[in-house]
Amino acid sequence: MAATTRDTAPVSKPHTPVLLRPLLAAVAPVAGVWVDGTFGAGGYARGLIEAGADRVIGIDRDPAVFDMAEAWADDYGDRLRLVQGTFSDLDSIAGAPVDGVVLDLGVSSMQLDQPERGFSFLRDGPLDMRMSQSGPSAADLVNTASGEALADILYHYGEERQARRIARAILRRREEAPFETTGQLVEVIERQLPRPKPGQSHPATRSFQAIRIAVNDEFGQLAAGLEAAERALRPGGRLAVVTFHSLEDRVVKRYLHLAASSGGGGSRHAPVVEAEVPRFTLTPKKAIGPDEAELSENPRSRSARLRVATRTSAPSAAVDRMKLGLPAPVFGDDRR
Repeated sequence: MAATTRDTAPVSKPHTPVLLRPLLAAVAPVAGVWVDGTFGAGGYARGLIEAGADRVIGIDRDPAVFDMAEAWADDYGDRLRLVQGTFSDLDSIAGAPVDGVVLDLGVSSMQLDQPERGFSFLRDGPLDMRMSQSGPSAADLVNTASGEALADILYHYGEERQARRIARAILRRREEAPFETTGQLVEVIERQLPRPKPGQSHPATRSFQAIRIAVNDEFGQLAAGLEAAERALRPGGRLAVVTFHSLEDRVVKRYLHLAASSGGGGSRHAPVVEAEVPRFTLTPKKAIGPDEAELSENPRSRSARLRVATRTSAPSAAVDRMKLGLPAPVFGDDRR
């Protein structure tokens, strides 16, 4: 059955989200109720509706995105429902089984373009990084965490090889005065690392990624969000997840492979594990990356990976978080 075209003509059009075309192709035909768990600028939600979805529930924990959507959201009427919340609660927010879930992980280009949000190392602004605009900020973390905790954050969440050196420098700098701006943090990080060669990333890239992940408990949210999507999807429903760095992709890949596995097996060296009915099938089995056309349109897509899976009729189940290789939480509180 081909996807139907709806009579919608919004007045403005946001940026095209990363990997939208291959995502829509992988989940076609698009129909029924979908959840866009990371609404952002609304590009995926709009793409899904225009591809044939009857209704999209757009969820985001950043209240600012809904103010930005006011200019066009009403054009879709009751086919678009917007909810401030986290995608770890998407099953309860949806309230009934859904036909598809889309998750676009990490920080949005919209947030990076706003210096006052403190996500960007290229624009000076308050050291914030909170997606929900509530709770402990990046400044709270940088100014209060122990040197060991800071080093662990930078290493495990950012894969920064000079994590301990940067952490020690942060501690020395904050003895003089607390960190208040992104520029102050960038200056300290840059002094600890060699000047980048042409084509290399900015020296603060990995550290800012790590601190942002810690502030927003992104890995805890990701695991809970994948479980919520599994609970929400009806048999035959589709889950599509777009990641932007290897740590995210690794967690998503492990989750889906565990959920798509039937267990069983065993050998003379290991006991037979009771076979389970797979809760997902991988469709396709491997991740989808950007093609040349997308790379020319959006350089940000270079590191993006799309994984798609189809829900079976097996009962949902929690996945052992240890098997996902999740780094330990930092704040220890519930960031949901």
